[in-house]
Amino acid sequence: MNLSEINLNELDLKEIGTWPWAAKAVVIAVAFALIVGAGWHFDWKDQQANLERVQGKEDELRSQFEHRQLRAAALDDYKAQLEQMEESFGAMLRQLPSRVEVAGLLVDISQTGLAAGLEFKLFRPRRTSEREFYAEMPIDIEVRGDYHQFGRFVSGVANLPRIVTLHDVQIADARDNGKLSMRATARTYWYLDEEGD
Repeated sequence: MNLSEINLNELDLKEIGTWPWAAKAVVIAVAFALIVGAGWHFDWKDQQANLERVQGKEDELRSQFEHRQLRAAALDDYKAQLEQMEESFGAMLRQLPSRVEVAGLLVDISQTGLAAGLEFKLFRPRRTSEREFYAEMPIDIEVRGDYHQFGRFVSGVANLPRIVTLHDVQIADARDNGKLSMRATARTYWYLDEEGD
């Protein structure tokens, strides 16, 4: 039977089982369309938005994973670098004198100047200042000599077994037989242990 041959007034909802196949197909198609439309409206569209949000999150997580994977792959290199830095730091700490050795270091600095042939006009240690994990003692120095003697002195200070730095270096004519005058601040450092020594 054809759909155009069906009289809708003759169809009874209580007897759907006896309806012609064409009418049943239309009812099934309408019911299917209603179910799909209701599913989309009440559930699937939210799932679609959620899927898009999760896909965006997936890209972000993938990027984080790749970044962390690169860092994890370099972990052994970082550990080796850290060990090397700790060894270097330990070697530098050993170059810092203890408070007991500072007096001997002051003698070493003055002896280095005398060995270079310099004449000391001023050698005055100043007040110690404490930093986070080390203490620093500035020493005002004024010496007379020639340019090469200054070079030997600076080189000798740089070669001391302990850390000594020279700051604020000023060289001027001493007006004394071609001699020069050098003013500088030498700084020596020592490590503060837990007791604050």
